[in-house]
Amino acid sequence: MSFPRVKICCIASEEEAWMAIRAGASALGLVGPVPSGPGAITEEQITAIATRVPPGVATFLLTSHQDASAIIEQQRRCRTSVVQILDRLLSGTYEELRAAMPGIGIVQVVHVMGEEAIEEAVSLEGKVDAVLLDSGNPNLPVKELGGTGRTHDWQISARLRERVRLPVYLAGGLRSDNLATALRTVRPFGVDLCNGVRTDGNLDPAKLEDFFAALPTR
Repeated sequence: MSFPRVKICCIASEEEAWMAIRAGASALGLVGPVPSGPGAITEEQITAIATRVPPGVATFLLTSHQDASAIIEQQRRCRTSVVQILDRLLSGTYEELRAAMPGIGIVQVVHVMGEEAIEEAVSLEGKVDAVLLDSGNPNLPVKELGGTGRTHDWQISARLRERVRLPVYLAGGLRSDNLATALRTVRPFGVDLCNGVRTDGNLDPAKLEDFFAALPTR
């Protein structure tokens, strides 16, 4: 398998899922209801895709819920192998999530808006399985929780990756033409992209091919 791991997000159909898998994706992102951004589909659609993905390909449920019990209930309905928490957990604990969802991966998104992201990520050690660094802003009146198409300060992400003892996924504005710089700067465990492999909202086979061709081989 190529390194880093590649997660293709905003998957909208079983056809898109297989397009991403055939291109080389090791994980798929399935977006539940969110305040803004691309790619949201119904829970029924998420379940239909997640239950048809072959073993070995992770399915991430992107959830905007901030309550542990709501996240647990949503995962049980959607039947994904991972939950990706897009916002800060306000009610309940990661321990509750772990106990209620044995065998389900827990990934917390950290929106890199400044140096404070480093300590936020460090505080998650021992609580989650990985962190995903994105370029949203959950403090806006209409929250941005991903899919912005913007990059963030990769120097902060690089220092975060050095400090945190968790796998780090890098998201936010990645494309085939900036991938090499992103990897050289941050050295993440995995990369995650949505807009960078889409045209008019649809997964683009040519952009997928270009992106995977830009990955280092080793």
